[in-house]
Amino acid sequence: MAVETRGNRLSPEIFDLPAEKIREGYYTDEYFNRTRQVLLDDGRHPRVVMQVFQKRDAILCGIDEAIAVLKLGADDWDALTVHALYEGDQISPWETVMTIEGDYTGFAHLETVYLGVLARRTMIASNVKEVVEAANGKPILFMPARYDHHRVQTGDGYAAYVAGSTMGTPIGMTTNANTSWWGGAAIGTVPHSLISSYGGNTVLAATKFAEHMSPDVNIVVLVDFENDSVRTSLEVARALGNRLWGVRLDTSRTLVDRSLWNDLGDFDPRGVNDRLVRKVREALDRDGFERVKIVVSGGLNAQRICEFEEQGVPVDSYGVGSALIRGENDFTADVVLTDGRPSAKVGRRYRPNARLELVT
Repeated sequence: MAVETRGNRLSPEIFDLPAEKIREGYYTDEYFNRTRQVLLDDGRHPRVVMQVFQKRDAILCGIDEAIAVLKLGADDWDALTVHALYEGDQISPWETVMTIEGDYTGFAHLETVYLGVLARRTMIASNVKEVVEAANGKPILFMPARYDHHRVQTGDGYAAYVAGSTMGTPIGMTTNANTSWWGGAAIGTVPHSLISSYGGNTVLAATKFAEHMSPDVNIVVLVDFENDSVRTSLEVARALGNRLWGVRLDTSRTLVDRSLWNDLGDFDPRGVNDRLVRKVREALDRDGFERVKIVVSGGLNAQRICEFEEQGVPVDSYGVGSALIRGENDFTADVVLTDGRPSAKVGRRYRPNARLELVT
């Protein structure tokens, strides 16, 4: 079931923002700092209405963090009137997601920061939504931490959580930072490095993993270490019994799994593919391991997941990495009213939005 997010906002403290540097304009495009300087030096304090929007169908995320930037970075938050949508709201092209009204010199230095927050978080949330839709609601493992700077993990994980919550689909996170803003717990499979540490013996590594993990941990084992996923899946299932929750197929796109060596000719056998997944599923079922789940990963994106689903490939969960942090979803802010009079640039106009709610 989808989670209702409207009406609830995260406290500014949760974002651990560098408030002093934000107030100083350290993260601000210099032209905004100079604009503010000119207005202050000239004694001009225009009262403006700033409207914030983007140009795609998207899931809004980062709005609470953007509000936090205003609360902690503006000269006087109480002198501003801010209306905004909520995390997880579905938004359309050009729809106003936030308006800021007040003395422009009090928040001119914040535009770069709050737009950047909205751009990043909304991009992640919208990417996750696309993957969830492609997967027909099957659980997604959010795995892009290794593909970007560690400082983005907290917000990215929250954006993924927002997208999953609004769609009623669980999103598994791989780092504690990913889960920190919403109080979740990180999950992880038996990795290749642990298998290497036990001399390449997947069964031994998985057994030791089970021995030292809490009983409530769902154990998922990578089974491609020896490039023989069918055999390794069966060996692990027999060794771990009821402790095994699932196996994860992660065969490199440069390799052909051993189980497919006699099937070459009419399909692309490289990496994780339709036929490999079916062979693993059939082998597990044949040996009485119907309850063991199959997780697939390795260069997945919405298009590849869509192809798997259209072909009815028996996948239970998808692990997706770099595809979730690529792309763009740019936000723009325009001054549309100055001292009560229209002042939008040519080609832009004031777009009031009845969905916006006052931020306190």
